[in-house]
Amino acid sequence: MNTYAWLIPILPLVGAAFNGILGKRAGKRAVTVVALGTVLASLLLSIAVFFAMKALPDHRLTLDLGTWMATGSMSVPFGLVVDPLSGIFMLVITGIGFLIHVYSVGYMHEEEGYARFFSYMNLFVFFMLTLVLGSSLPLMFVGWEGVGLCSYLLIGYYYETDFAPDAGLKAFLTNRVGDLGVAIGMMVLFAAFGTLTVGDILVKAGHLGPEAGFGILTFATLMLFVGATGKSAQLPLYLWLPDAMAGPTPVSALIHAATMVTSGIYMICRLAPVFTLAPITMDVVAWVGAATALFAATIGLVQRDIKKVLAYSTVSQLGYMFLGLGASGFAAGFFHVFTHAWFKALLFLGAGSVIHAMHHEQDLFKMGGLRSKMPLTFWTMLAATLAIIGFPGTSGFASKDEILALAYAKSPVLWGIGVIAACCTAFYMLRLFTLAFLGEPRDHHAFEHAHESPRTMTWPLVVLAVGSLLAVFLGWPKAFGGDFRIEAWLAPAITYGQVHLAHGEPGGAEPALLLATISTVLGLGFAWFGYATYRNGLAVAEARAAKFPFLHKLLLNKYYVDEGVELVILGPIRWFGNLLWKLFDVIIIDGLGVNLPGALTRVFGDFTALFQTGRVRNYALSMTLGGAVLLYVFLK
Repeated sequence: MNTYAWLIPILPLVGAAFNGILGKRAGKRAVTVVALGTVLASLLLSIAVFFAMKALPDHRLTLDLGTWMATGSMSVPFGLVVDPLSGIFMLVITGIGFLIHVYSVGYMHEEEGYARFFSYMNLFVFFMLTLVLGSSLPLMFVGWEGVGLCSYLLIGYYYETDFAPDAGLKAFLTNRVGDLGVAIGMMVLFAAFGTLTVGDILVKAGHLGPEAGFGILTFATLMLFVGATGKSAQLPLYLWLPDAMAGPTPVSALIHAATMVTSGIYMICRLAPVFTLAPITMDVVAWVGAATALFAATIGLVQRDIKKVLAYSTVSQLGYMFLGLGASGFAAGFFHVFTHAWFKALLFLGAGSVIHAMHHEQDLFKMGGLRSKMPLTFWTMLAATLAIIGFPGTSGFASKDEILALAYAKSPVLWGIGVIAACCTAFYMLRLFTLAFLGEPRDHHAFEHAHESPRTMTWPLVVLAVGSLLAVFLGWPKAFGGDFRIEAWLAPAITYGQVHLAHGEPGGAEPALLLATISTVLGLGFAWFGYATYRNGLAVAEARAAKFPFLHKLLLNKYYVDEGVELVILGPIRWFGNLLWKLFDVIIIDGLGVNLPGALTRVFGDFTALFQTGRVRNYALSMTLGGAVLLYVFLK
């Protein structure tokens, strides 16, 4: 079975090629069978390979397919590695990816670009699997760039509109900024360790001690973190993700909830032994994560577009993950990745079900009362909402409070920021849930025609809801009287090659229980506050907004960050580009370099044409005058 592990990423690539080349001719049924069949086959093979890896003594399965690049002292293998970290990611990508593919059959059924859509989706799964399974940084980088390309293609799926291509381009360009950081970080790591194979880097890093100040590893990890802020939408490179909601809803669930946006977290977890050697970088990761969690959560408080609320929620939750990583809680950060993949994919697909029922209406202020029309969507969305707000006993509670406990051990200020962000999350999620499903309908025409989504869209919701609730069994923290099994399970991957192991757990059970109690009570209080504010309509919220018009407008306009970027960065660059275009291209190159010689030639030709009269006596006169001039010159 181990020798067939290379088929895990290749099968979706085959599906992408078939649907991209032959899908339109083959018809929707063939496209559906190929798209879903290849991802399902990849999922089944992933399960088999995962258990084969688990049976190995060191829980590490390496598949070497030969040398990819070799020049000088650099030799890069073409290989795959399946260990507890990449193994769980592999199952998440193929498992949740398959559910989203099934959901897409119903959601995208009427689209003309059906084959193109599934070709892009399959291609994304291929690149994401390449990213997590690659045994070297260059191969990981191929997947890294590939998911960026697929994100651009899927966000801009509705290419005939104005907003979708612009959003796709924004995502592409923003990620290029981060990708430059990854490329620089890879070069610095090669200079430091003489290899780009991940396993070799970790083994060599395991014999080193933490840097006392700003050293080469601090610079390398900071550059890698810059790349992570791009892919995982952290400050300041988060701007692309909210606009990425321009793509179809299944795209939001697959790329911007369950997989692509967690690429940065995966990279840091994969290189955890290197990051632990750079305390400065760890501090930066923690503080940027906390700031992002709070910043995005406050924006989500007032957004009206149901997908925009979830988009800013994703940015905020990603901030939580980085907060956990920066507090040396790699297992805790990864566990939140795992739980978030279930409930956020469910939230996006549930939102898509609502949008589908409301005839593509996304304004929360035009919804209401959908509980009676969409009972299955209602209950599954309720499960996801409880998980994301950290309701006791849910998976979100376990992963969120483990991160908060680690944050407190690092700095009480970080814990405070995390708690405030959690309270905001509880408020805006109950706001979303109440506005969509409870109360009276605010658009009676849309409400009358609303109905439950087809089975291809609802049964993935049920599976995701079950996963959102059962994921808690993998990680009930020890401080809360449980067995944080995922920490022990991930240890062979997180600590690979380390000689001196560092532990970042909080000091004891009592502080953790007290912190969890405080954050949970506050979260539930703000959840009730969100429900109470909107249960009887919009009047209460509008009255409160009228009391604080400046603050409400500031949050509604997302702190005017896009406008600031346009004014400070994009505007001057565009002005300078126009200057170079008009000065150098139009005046110097086109004007002096091309047009002027052409104009002089044309003038000279027009002047000499005056002498071409066609009369012999004129030519004879010209020859005589010319001869006279020559005689004068030579005989003088």
